[in-house]
Amino acid sequence: MTQFDAGAMPFAKAMGVEIVEASAERVVGRLVVRDDLCTAGAILHGGASMAFADSLGAIAGFLALPAGAKGTTTLESKTNFLGAAPRGATVIGETTPIHRGKRTSVWQTAIRTEDGKPVALVIQTQMALGV
Repeated sequence: MTQFDAGAMPFAKAMGVEIVEASAERVVGRLVVRDDLCTAGAILHGGASMAFADSLGAIAGFLALPAGAKGTTTLESKTNFLGAAPRGATVIGETTPIHRGKRTSVWQTAIRTEDGKPVALVIQTQMALGV
């Protein structure tokens, strides 16, 4: 397992993303649902869920880059919203690979509350740069 500091990604740091585990096979992160990440209804904003998942998927894509690649960027992302995460809750995101090719990789991120209730399922495609 590789250590990865979310501070290397300024927006993830601003959101408060904490990386718990990071490897080319699995990335796990935590995010506390703060007021500034909520909708008017005091639940995690959909955009915050998407940004959380995008950060985890970007880390996974980076850690799984093929030899010679210089970096990664998100090509596509799709989110299914499954449930709410209230203000004060902590959500856990787990990213795993669906496909890893020479130029692209596809990642699935399941976001759940700490008690296991589903919040969102995100599938994104990362493109290797400089290949």
